[in-house]
Amino acid sequence: MTPHEETIVLEARDILGRYLSQNPVIGSWQALMDYCALTVRGPIERFHVLYLDRKNRIIADELLSTGTVDHVPVYPREVIKRALMLNASALILIHNHPSGDPTPSEADLNMTKEIQKGCKYHGLTLHDHIIVGAGTELSLRALGKL
Repeated sequence: MTPHEETIVLEARDILGRYLSQNPVIGSWQALMDYCALTVRGPIERFHVLYLDRKNRIIADELLSTGTVDHVPVYPREVIKRALMLNASALILIHNHPSGDPTPSEADLNMTKEIQKGCKYHGLTLHDHIIVGAGTELSLRALGKL
């Protein structure tokens, strides 16, 4: 990415952040995908969680972990703990695959299942787990994995 392109991406993230702070409901599937693509894509793996209230308004978008080019540590206990601290009702998990291929790994699927179990136990809803690749995003719910 050129320095000019990096500047444009940073400006787009800033604009999107301001928009979401004023309109904190993700109103469409495309808006969610655009948000994921702009905030999570990058050269190292990043794991974000969107914490939502009962009306699916964003309470917080939190970067819970950063990793390497091919791994990011995720602790389901911490994901759930933070949801309870924020009084969230629902979650959307988001992480990127710097390789560009958004196909979920076995570790991705197992971690999602563990978080889903914790959500169910605590009365939280796990809406989706979005994996961001190069120019494409993949939904585990759409794949039937949730």
